[in-house]
Amino acid sequence: MKTFPSSEALRRLPVGLADLAIVLGTLALLGLIARIGAGTLVSFQPPNLLPSVDLDPRNLPYYAGRSTLRMFIALFCSTVFTLSYGYIAAHSRRAERVMIPLLDILQSVPVLGFLSITVTGFIALFPGSLLGLEAASIFAIFTSQAWNMTFSFYQSLRTVPKELDEAATLYRLSGWQRFTKLEAPSAAIGLVWNGMLSFGAGWFFVVASEAISVLNQKYTLPGIGSYVAAAVEAKNLPDLGWALL
Repeated sequence: MKTFPSSEALRRLPVGLADLAIVLGTLALLGLIARIGAGTLVSFQPPNLLPSVDLDPRNLPYYAGRSTLRMFIALFCSTVFTLSYGYIAAHSRRAERVMIPLLDILQSVPVLGFLSITVTGFIALFPGSLLGLEAASIFAIFTSQAWNMTFSFYQSLRTVPKELDEAATLYRLSGWQRFTKLEAPSAAIGLVWNGMLSFGAGWFFVVASEAISVLNQKYTLPGIGSYVAAAVEAKNLPDLGWALL
């Protein structure tokens, strides 16, 4: 029989410094995300009004925050895509025949190939706002992360031990229970490992996703990648060194 603490006992629980630190840290993190995210909503009207990159090293913390935020948004989208796409492909033989070859084709397309196709569409989707260019940059990073993670998750679901699968059937677990108690734990190690590798690989495409050239038009987003690209273009080795630090 399960017992729960009374309301009086809960009120007597002490609030320690660790709890206060967690609350303050969470509020500070949310405030930082809001501060950095506000830069994505500025006006964007090419070719008259385009964002620029200032090579002043004092701007590097802000640029690093913008790039890191894009990376984590792309990782979140990649995880959602991985769980849904991999689950469907692993549980439907008919869908598997189409989805896995399609995923293999998508994996073979270079990131710059996706950029050249999607930038114009994302800009048109958010007219007058920098959010369209941000979405194109995040999508480019997403394409550098998602395919590897999806293959790993799909393979983990297909190789769940047969005896565990039979036990789940014997205990009459629902689809959600089977996923949360059997499939997700079985795939967790591979998913986390490939998520780390994919996140690291995404940093290699930050320059390409933040300094975009499409149809003879160059777009730059504030970030570490565009800062490095601007420093290289200006042949400014000291500023390039600051970015590497």
